[in-house]
Amino acid sequence: MKEKDYEKLLHINTEGYQQGFHKSLHYHRYEPTPYKYLEVLFSEYTLKSSDHVVDFGCGKGRLNFFIHYFFQATVTGVEFNELYYQDALKNRINYSYKGKNSMGEIRFELCKAEEYEIAPLDNRFYFFNPFSIQIFIKIINNILYSLERNKRDIEIILYYPSDEYCLYLNNHPYFSVKQEIQLSKTRQSDREKFLIYQGEN
Repeated sequence: MKEKDYEKLLHINTEGYQQGFHKSLHYHRYEPTPYKYLEVLFSEYTLKSSDHVVDFGCGKGRLNFFIHYFFQATVTGVEFNELYYQDALKNRINYSYKGKNSMGEIRFELCKAEEYEIAPLDNRFYFFNPFSIQIFIKIINNILYSLERNKRDIEIILYYPSDEYCLYLNNHPYFSVKQEIQLSKTRQSDREKFLIYQGEN
């Protein structure tokens, strides 16, 4: 399906890119994960309806609606740009899910990613290189602190991962690579992939 076909199916509007760059060097500009790559990811990586996914830097909520529609999982989008947050709320009003037995919810939080309080059931965390390594490390520490209070299996999903993110997780004693999903046989960059890290219990 094409981008516009998915937008029509879900009754949402998440297209477009942020013009220019954010005034903070720690936060990167908005760019949604292409639907064609979400297709690739979820053809090889499975979510359960019982999963609780957190999308850091969710923008207008594309990933949130895609996951809820196809997996009925609970998804929380964390966004600190108020304009994108308002767009995400509008999309939630317009979103069309035709299934009868969805147990999952779609939530959006307006806050900085490092200030989001990890919920006891949050167990899948998605990053599309939305901010600097310093903020990423703070979020990982928040996740690990949450695990001390509520033990559970967790996974980190990186799309187009930065070398800094990978270096940090590769050298972290708690994490290991569970899965690598390539996006193109003729890729022009080593970053054209998804990396899934799992926590070691």
